[in-house]
Amino acid sequence: MLRSLDIRDMLLIDRLELGFGPGLNVLTGETGAGKSILLDCLGFVLGWRGRADLVRQGATQGEVTAVFDLPPNHPSRAVLADAGIEVEDDQLILRRINGGDGRKTGFVNDRRVSGEVLRRLSETLVELHGQHDDRGLLNPRGHRALLDAYGGVDLSAIRKAWSARKEAGRLLEEALAAQASAREEEEFLRHAVKELEDLAPEAGEEATLDSSRRNMQAAERIREDVQRALALLGAEGAESAMVEASRWLEGAADKAEGRLDAPISALSRALIELGEAYQGVEDALSGMDFDPYALEAVEERLFALRALARKHSVLADDLAGLAAQLRDRLDRLDAGDQRIAELRQSAAAADAEYDRLATELTERRRQAAADLDKAVSAELAPLKMERAVFTTGISPGEAGPEGRDIVAFTVATNPGAPAGALDKIASGGELSRFLLALKVCLAKGNDALVLIFDEIDRGVGGATADAVGRRLKRLAEDAQVLVVTHSPQVAAQGANHFRVSKSVHDGMTTSTVTPLERDDRIDEIARMLSGDRITQAASDAAISLLEG
Repeated sequence: MLRSLDIRDMLLIDRLELGFGPGLNVLTGETGAGKSILLDCLGFVLGWRGRADLVRQGATQGEVTAVFDLPPNHPSRAVLADAGIEVEDDQLILRRINGGDGRKTGFVNDRRVSGEVLRRLSETLVELHGQHDDRGLLNPRGHRALLDAYGGVDLSAIRKAWSARKEAGRLLEEALAAQASAREEEEFLRHAVKELEDLAPEAGEEATLDSSRRNMQAAERIREDVQRALALLGAEGAESAMVEASRWLEGAADKAEGRLDAPISALSRALIELGEAYQGVEDALSGMDFDPYALEAVEERLFALRALARKHSVLADDLAGLAAQLRDRLDRLDAGDQRIAELRQSAAAADAEYDRLATELTERRRQAAADLDKAVSAELAPLKMERAVFTTGISPGEAGPEGRDIVAFTVATNPGAPAGALDKIASGGELSRFLLALKVCLAKGNDALVLIFDEIDRGVGGATADAVGRRLKRLAEDAQVLVVTHSPQVAAQGANHFRVSKSVHDGMTTSTVTPLERDDRIDEIARMLSGDRITQAASDAAISLLEG
């Protein structure tokens, strides 16, 4: 609910503090007194795009503050949460400043915000209706949501089905694309897998083969030299000469008085070392025996590993893992047909479920449309439009998360006349009454919005104006309603009445707004009935209207 509106230096208003109450709030006054200025100022603080020259002449800046009561589950709380704004004491304070240079600065609960945040909040706080209504009822894009709200349609199931349908379709498309891509490389995959399986590479095999190859190559190069050395060590001359020398020295040792003991010992050790050297070289030579074919086989295996690694741009040690990856891709390709068959079945099931719910939703909307048409027709008769035919049209449209129906409100103002869009068929006065009848039907139980009607009763009078007033009062039972009106019948239905007047002081024009008590209301309604000179008959008629 709009609790208060504070305006400073805006248009014809120097300072105004205005408090609103629940139910029907009416604003009256002579033409040009400034009633629409209040709506301009309210639209300004709500971030609506409007006239640029709002600052009062002679002022450096203008400012508007609007205070709203905010119930716990009010939809504006989601907008505030997105903007990171906390609400305390269930009160929302909007403030916007218009500088003399045209710059505009907005605040929500003293936190600076953009005009976009204010506009998003306004969509959850206020709904404006007039002869040029453009906030929902005349916009066909919003008719389906209005019908669903009227019929109490729950869209959660079909939204869930739509998501499931989209997901099933996405998975099927991805599988088909993957299969198509795989088919293009199927020949390569089969050749690569066979090549890798034939080679059967193992992790670490390259290092082992390289080491064996180097050992074999080294042995081939030095074996001949070692063999020659062994031949020399095994020649009879050297060992025989040493043995012969040792025998002669041992024969002379007894007479040498110990002088030959050391040479004899050295020769003995030399013979032992010579034997060990011969044995060691012989053993080494024996270890250098290799099969040239074995070296060729090692080199062939090593080169094959390295060539395949280069071909696939991986390390030789990664070939085994690559083989597993390619084999898995090939297995998936082979199993793709079965997988796609399963996905097709899932997608078909999701489509069928969505179609079932969409069909049920269409039928539910047709029932709600019939009820709405009946309800609007009942409202039109007292508004002196009993010959008009209101129809909620439902036609097939593109499937989406909220079904596949196109909903449009149409009207034929005379029997037999073709039906068309509200704003294309109805005249200004007729359109006002159509909008009021629609709103009375659609707004039941919705107290989230403050409903504003700007001279929606223009062009009607007498019993029709009385019917308009009574319907506005009934509408105000479920939501706060603000009405700018020239109709005394409408003004008499208000729970709160404000008079807008204009005066000139020192060459400066100023608009003021005055809350009216009963006696003042009688005078104001009498003025609206009779003009500037209030007669007793007009006063009596005003009292009669107020007493209803």
